[in-house]
Amino acid sequence: MIYIENIFVCVAIPMLLSLFFTEHRQRVFTLFVVAGMAVCLLSAYVSSFFMNYYQTDAITTTIEITPVCEEVMKLLPLLFYFLIFEPEKKQVTHAAIALSVGFATFENVCYLTENGASQFSFLLVRGISAGAVHILCGILIGCGMAYVFYHRWLRLTGTIGLLGACIILHACYNLLITADGIWKRIGYAFPSVLILVLFLARHLLVPGIILSEAEPDSRRNLVYPFSESAKKSVKSKKE
Repeated sequence: MIYIENIFVCVAIPMLLSLFFTEHRQRVFTLFVVAGMAVCLLSAYVSSFFMNYYQTDAITTTIEITPVCEEVMKLLPLLFYFLIFEPEKKQVTHAAIALSVGFATFENVCYLTENGASQFSFLLVRGISAGAVHILCGILIGCGMAYVFYHRWLRLTGTIGLLGACIILHACYNLLITADGIWKRIGYAFPSVLILVLFLARHLLVPGIILSEAEPDSRRNLVYPFSESAKKSVKSKKE
């Protein structure tokens, strides 16, 4: 038996103390990392409750109950953040990723406490599979909410659709890793592969559209072919 509440307090207190000496953006990111760890703690209680209520075994709980509980619990802080503070689109995505980082980190810490850290290869596989699936769901829900919540007619149906997609993705991962042979290897690999695909799609398929804050101002002030300044310059040259 491990006392996950004690682990949470031990890990969360240094992060909370760092908030006194960080700026606004770093403070928000750290807060959502801590919130993700708290959500992981609460999700364990909720999953255990439904496991006992429906009298299911560990495998059935992992495939049918845990994905629903965890993804719903991760969505609630994001809804609160958006509805109360009304952040910008980019901030919603960053908050969702930070929440997933905290969730995956605390889950792995609890796993290490219970099972030890002697098998490096297995822990590496867990990091790029179980940890990555939470990051993947965070990317999907964050980018999706940054779009649907700024279109009123999509808020309700879009949020339900995003939640359902994350639950199905999470359940598919849990189903694959409980199988044997090639299916288990596919389950271990596909979260990291999908994250890589999303990264390449973001930077290769839409260059110049998604600009990060770290990019220089000269790139932000580029004149594109169909902008008003480009049209005026072409018109002046013709005259």
